[in-house]
Amino acid sequence: MKILGLDSSGIVASVAVVEDDILVAEYTVNYKKTHSQTLLPMLDEIAKMTELDLNTIDAIAVAAGPGSFTGLRIGSATAKGLGLALKKPLIAVPTVEGLAYNLYDTDGLICPIMDARRRQVYTGIYRFEEHRLVTVEDQMAVPMEEMIRKLNEYQQPVTFLGDGVPVFADMIAEKLNVPYFFAPAHVNKQRAAAVAALGLIYYKEGRTQTAMEHIPDYLRVSQAEREREERQKKEREAAQSGEQI
Repeated sequence: MKILGLDSSGIVASVAVVEDDILVAEYTVNYKKTHSQTLLPMLDEIAKMTELDLNTIDAIAVAAGPGSFTGLRIGSATAKGLGLALKKPLIAVPTVEGLAYNLYDTDGLICPIMDARRRQVYTGIYRFEEHRLVTVEDQMAVPMEEMIRKLNEYQQPVTFLGDGVPVFADMIAEKLNVPYFFAPAHVNKQRAAAVAALGLIYYKEGRTQTAMEHIPDYLRVSQAEREREERQKKEREAAQSGEQI
């Protein structure tokens, strides 16, 4: 069984092909280029290097959110376009679960943290039991201080990974009361190989969708939408104030 994995949910762009238990190829770039410039060229390079006929893949696993709004839209559009063109199903892999799967069979709790701005993180709590990833607390968007309080309540060692680590490392050191670790560089960001490997498991469990059905999971509204709501709220308040006068 052959799964194509895509992840453009954060600052990293990553494409991978997993066939059964073999990672055939992975192309990951953590550099200041837009994912619209990198994702399809990376897939094209993998296809050339491995003589991959895209028609032979069984499904497309995509990091479905949360994450960067622009990155998620690019990843979603790419996956949907490929799914429609190739007539293949999609597997929506929650971004935070994909991150946690990087740390396969790690002891203790795993806490991916993605910087969501405004002192918040996209995060969740996971552990491995009998070689399977188990969700302790589903992915969420919360203030980092709240996540630290949650972890202190569990009273278990925890490993952090994700682009939120350098942002909140000082806060973790100051406020976390349990042993903690930071994942090393080769597994501390999004990897399409993890998305594809997890996607293979979900595929066997029947957790697929059509390209038309797929939509990203943003978890919260974008900054532009928040600003629009604030403007509309002020306009309503101004209108109501005028009516009262």
